[in-house]
Amino acid sequence: MSWPPIINSEHSKISVNTRNVYIDVTATDLTKINIIINIVSTMFSEYCEEPFTIEPVKVVYPDGKVVITPDLSSRTAKAHGSYINSCTGLSLSSSDVKGLLERMSLPTEVSSTNPDELLVHVPPTRPDILHECDIMEDAAIAYGFNNLPDIFPTTSTVAQPLAVNKLSDIIRHEWAYAGWVEVLPLILCSHEENFAFLNIPDDNETAVKIANPKTLEFQVVRTSLLPGLLKTVRENRSHALPLRIFEVSDVVFKDRARERQARNVRHAAAVWCNKTA
Repeated sequence: MSWPPIINSEHSKISVNTRNVYIDVTATDLTKINIIINIVSTMFSEYCEEPFTIEPVKVVYPDGKVVITPDLSSRTAKAHGSYINSCTGLSLSSSDVKGLLERMSLPTEVSSTNPDELLVHVPPTRPDILHECDIMEDAAIAYGFNNLPDIFPTTSTVAQPLAVNKLSDIIRHEWAYAGWVEVLPLILCSHEENFAFLNIPDDNETAVKIANPKTLEFQVVRTSLLPGLLKTVRENRSHALPLRIFEVSDVVFKDRARERQARNVRHAAAVWCNKTA
């Protein structure tokens, strides 16, 4: 329970006569809380008696560290005119791209050492700009998506499904033609569902485990399709018998030889449930 809103409600409530607003934000992630306080404070500042006026607060931590918040300093990101042109199909100069970005409230300078390089000053209200592609998107928006040229790809290719996906679709169709119902459980499950409920010991070398699971239901990445199928049967006990369900999907195993330390394997499984089974 949060007591301050209760004990201070009359004292600190906002009315039409309020002239000073103190913004207090609490979070467990420093990056996220800085994003929130920057956006909230800048949006509120638009309605100040003197527009865009913010009084910072000095925060002193127990270890003596001092932080002035909010930190509204901009950060510099690099973009290249050639990259923006290659993605949009345009042939704009760096100066033209600079003008487009400034229309999107992104102050931009052309590098003095590299005419193709743009130095974009990202304001604190744009935490969504993480990569050069985000800057390219803003330039395309300023130019107008409907104004971008329509061009054919420079390479001629014919798309085709992966062999494992093609086989999976064939299996799905045949099972469905036989009157079975496909289910799509979540790929995450609890540790007990993946091991104890199936009477399988955990050797700590098979399943990929979530380091910080939010709930007990999402602790490991499944190594079998059976937990999801059995949970589906449990949640649909009120339906008429027999229950005939199947799933064709991936399971995940640890694999130290892979760069990502895991590999996906396509499995197929089915459960038939009736009064005699």
